[in-house]
Amino acid sequence: VGLWLRSSLAESPSFLQIDDHARVPLVEVLRDHWRLLLLTGGALAIGYAIFYAVTTWSLAYGTERLGVSRSVMLTCIMAAVVVKGALTPLVALLGDRYGRRPLCLAGCAAAALWMFPMVALLATGAPLPMFLGFLGAMLAFITMFAVIAAYLPELYEPRVRCTGAAVGYNLGGVLGGALTPIVATALAEQSGRVPWAVAAYLTAIALFSLGCFALLPETRPVPVAAAEPASG
Repeated sequence: VGLWLRSSLAESPSFLQIDDHARVPLVEVLRDHWRLLLLTGGALAIGYAIFYAVTTWSLAYGTERLGVSRSVMLTCIMAAVVVKGALTPLVALLGDRYGRRPLCLAGCAAAALWMFPMVALLATGAPLPMFLGFLGAMLAFITMFAVIAAYLPELYEPRVRCTGAAVGYNLGGVLGGALTPIVATALAEQSGRVPWAVAAYLTAIALFSLGCFALLPETRPVPVAAAEPASG
């Protein structure tokens, strides 16, 4: 389906106007846009950290440490994910109207404020509090990631846009997603019933990503054709 959708889309006017395409775009991104690459990777880290903390670490922690049945944990997690999915188009429209960066900053700030309440609600082992904790985290997540698919390509100049967005996106996955379940599990093993160390870890990532987003430029509502490309 993704291949069919992509093949039916026309290229953007700014891309069609390029006469000299980058021969080795990865090299050009690393050489000329390394700062932007690091900022985008760091900015996206919290989104991955939240998602995997909720969907992977929380599931293991709830079943193994709290003794909650797997079906209850999955129901709480999936219910929060369903609400998040339903709200994604609405948040994306807000990004078109008010800008990508403001929503990303708001999502990061919300994540930083919500990680301690989320962990406390998870530690109750009760379905409704756990669902509310996951829902708050997913709402913070989607406030950022509903606009990321538009924001990332707009940050890079057209000649390296695909490569820059792809590498920045996956760098964020490594920084925030690959390590979070492992680190959170190790921290939780050293904690009591309420793993405050995990909350502190997630809050630190949120603040780090907030700083990265603060250093990135806005790309909307200024039209892409009128905006100057961000430099590395």
